Amino acid sequence: MSRVPLISRDELPDYAPMFQMLEQSMGYLPNNILSMAHWPELLNAFAGIGATILQSGEVEPELKQLVAMVASTAHGCEYCQAHTSHSAHKHGASRDKVAAVFEFESSPFFSDRERSALRVAWHGGLQPNAVTDADFEDLKRHFSDRETVEIVSVIALFGFLNRWSDTMASELEPLPQEFAESMSLATREMPA
Repeated sequence: MSRVPLISRDELPDYAPMFQMLEQSMGYLPNNILSMAHWPELLNAFAGIGATILQSGEVEPELKQLVAMVASTAHGCEYCQAHTSHSAHKHGASRDKVAAVFEFESSPFFSDRERSALRVAWHGGLQPNAVTDADFEDLKRHFSDRETVEIVSVIALFGFLNRWSDTMASELEPLPQEFAESMSLATREMPA
């Protein structure tokens, strides 16, 4: 149960367009958004930065969600791991690819380009200064400066969301929970 009560969407009529966009994009309205609504300025700011990072840019949405999943797993946020695994699948990643994200370094489901981004996501999710110069050099072999900024932005956004969702004890919604359970994600961890 959330550590602060969720604000009912009925109490937030001005946010109806944002809620509809989230439901269209994700398939549900995330509970962590309804806890943020206690501070409307935060919700507005988060909605803007979240939409910019996740719904625009040059890096494909599937990879952005896989980056978010790996970073969230490194942090240990099962709430965001469930959300991002479901979103990666919704944006085109096969169930096999989502399941194999834990072995991205060796799995044939991932290209060298994807491995590079996921390695930075893993290290950045563990601890920002765990990202090495070698990690970044490899990232720059595969991505433009703009795309590099997008990837790091996804990691940073989920740094906030991981901490928010875990600290607030956000209750997982049925759709991502069912997907995560079907993938046995709650019991799997990334390799060290």
